[in-house]
Amino acid sequence: MGRYFPYTLHPISVAECNGIDVGGLVNRQPSKIDEDQWQSLWNFGGFPEPFFSADSTFHKQWLSIRSEQLFRDDLRDLTRIQELGQIQALAHILSSQVGELTSYTYLSKSVRVSVDTIRRWVPILEAFHYCFRVKPWFNNVARALRKEPKYYLWDWSQVQDPGAKAENLVASSLLKATNFWTESGKGMFDLHYVRDKQKREVDFLVTRDRTPWFLVEVKSSSKVSLSSSLHYFQDQTNAKHAFQVAMDFDYVERDCFEFQKPVIVPAKTFLAQLI
Repeated sequence: MGRYFPYTLHPISVAECNGIDVGGLVNRQPSKIDEDQWQSLWNFGGFPEPFFSADSTFHKQWLSIRSEQLFRDDLRDLTRIQELGQIQALAHILSSQVGELTSYTYLSKSVRVSVDTIRRWVPILEAFHYCFRVKPWFNNVARALRKEPKYYLWDWSQVQDPGAKAENLVASSLLKATNFWTESGKGMFDLHYVRDKQKREVDFLVTRDRTPWFLVEVKSSSKVSLSSSLHYFQDQTNAKHAFQVAMDFDYVERDCFEFQKPVIVPAKTFLAQLI
């Protein structure tokens, strides 16, 4: 009987634009992404057709067709869901709450269905690659949140708020990296966030073989001071690295993973070191 190794398909990433080096976990010699490609990723997302067209009119048409196919064709034909308008409303709410703690009770009241229905519908949206879930990390973190997930979109171009959009773009890149590292046999990698009951929070924590590896806080501006939560949660988790990733920071020719103390790094450099 033949065997095969499955790999998860992901949107185009910064590292993919540059040519991926899959020899190690991270690319120790990143290269600068072309500015037009960076703007295309930001404005049109990482799905191939809108990314390569880099045209706003085509992008709007593509979004409309994708929405129609998902909510009127795929869900109708492949699930037993009859309330297509309500699940589309749920998807819209999730897109407006990217990176926020998810309350199923709030979602149920907003969509006017039961909490149990919301709990059934959200995994369906995940299965159809509309959104993905990031769970909290709580091991060895005092008073950490344990239950509430966060959701991000596979197509970050649909996120309207610039800060949430930046966080979503980085989340997608980290998910792509952790999936590939795991599926290519480099270990067991997972993506989490960290937050405690005092509302201290870091956007992402990447674990390697169930051990914290590096923390990531996403900021739109490089002028924002280094987050105190990075210091706090690095101490709590013993993560080897802690990055504050700034979207507007110009590319720097340097290995971000040389740093072991919390540091502000350019998104264009950090993301180029992933997959």
